[in-house]
Amino acid sequence: MAYVVSATWTAEPGQEAVVLDAIEKLTPPSREEPGNVFYQAYQDPAEPSVFRLFEIYHDEEAYAAHGASEHFAKWALGQAIPVLAKRERAFYTTIG
Repeated sequence: MAYVVSATWTAEPGQEAVVLDAIEKLTPPSREEPGNVFYQAYQDPAEPSVFRLFEIYHDEEAYAAHGASEHFAKWALGQAIPVLAKRERAFYTTIG
């Protein structure tokens, strides 16, 4: 079973470009992680302050490694998360 994460990041007003820049820098190294299966962020043009990230990892340990990575520390914790108004995450496991 894979470990699935659905995250929603809502930027503080006026901070959308900061969050977008962080996500653009975070995505390539996240996709290269050995435990990563899929990593895709997207933004609804009707809600430009809301960013959604859909992530699939081999297991929960691979997700934990992502959260402990240098690139996550730099771009997520160091740049995007400090300017978020709201951060939500939901966790799932695949079936079959």
